[in-house]
Amino acid sequence: MQITSTSTPQVIVPGANAGNASAVDGTALGLNGENAATQTPVTPTPNSAAPLRRGLNNWDQPLQGDISGAQQALDFLEQSAAQLRNLKADLSARLANRQRADGTLEARVRQFSNSWRNRSNASGGTLDAQLKFSSKGTTTSFTVRGMNLANLRNGGREVLAISVGGGQNVRSVVLEPGLSDAQIAQRFDEALAPAGVRAQISDDGQLTFSTTEAQWSNVRDTIAVQGNGIRFPTGQLNRVKAEAAAPEVDPDSWNTADLDGIRSTLQQVVQALAKVEASIASVHQALAQVAARVRNAAPSASANGMDQVAQNFVSTTRQPGYQSLLSITSALAGISRERVISLLRLR
Repeated sequence: MQITSTSTPQVIVPGANAGNASAVDGTALGLNGENAATQTPVTPTPNSAAPLRRGLNNWDQPLQGDISGAQQALDFLEQSAAQLRNLKADLSARLANRQRADGTLEARVRQFSNSWRNRSNASGGTLDAQLKFSSKGTTTSFTVRGMNLANLRNGGREVLAISVGGGQNVRSVVLEPGLSDAQIAQRFDEALAPAGVRAQISDDGQLTFSTTEAQWSNVRDTIAVQGNGIRFPTGQLNRVKAEAAAPEVDPDSWNTADLDGIRSTLQQVVQALAKVEASIASVHQALAQVAARVRNAAPSASANGMDQVAQNFVSTTRQPGYQSLLSITSALAGISRERVISLLRLR
């Protein structure tokens, strides 16, 4: 009588199919495992491993954006500084030699002005009109007529309805006697933050607002306020004037038509160059901070620990028997053609 087996015993075959083998260590094989490459079971890596990645991908993705933005800002600022130095030299030469206008000076001013208008795009959206660098995007600071602290802290209780963007997007700010300047700014900030507008006390003690550069034109053209007749008129929402902070560099105001205009423009160019160079220094400082983050994000490995693992592996593979074969197949499991190619690309 022929007996047909209903189950197939599991056989571990080292080699091409080692990726399907179960995790085995020296203890499971009846060995003491002292010479194993590791003291824990080895689970082979699947053959379809993802390609290796190097650099910051494995550490902190935002770091890459910060570095890229800072480099774009530096490129734009250094190019602007070079243009300003050339313009300064040409203006000085025109004043010293009293040369007649030949269009060269005017062309340089137009070139810089066109380049400066492209500041936001050229810097990757990291430099605002005040030459402040931010990897989180540029903003426009502005003030609103009637919303100054001297006016807001005086008078009785009043509820202000503020609309930004039109429609039904109305926010309320409650003003009461006895509020401090910081409390007034906080109430405006909490009310307008959902509309993309922030409020704060500036360095010179004024209530200022800010929004993204992309949203500024919409805020400027739509902001409206309704009061109770104490600080602002009652009735319907009334448009209020919002004024952006003056830019640090304004080449559109430069004049080279006469000697007085050239002298004034030369003074403004010198001031602009100093501000650009100060901004370059601040961006370099930001890059240094990012470099410190990179060092902190870098994975630290113990050299002694890695040496011990390698020594254990070598010792195991030199001994004949199944344990040696197991260590080799476990190490080779999961090494595919794609992984080898990824490793070679890092050279």
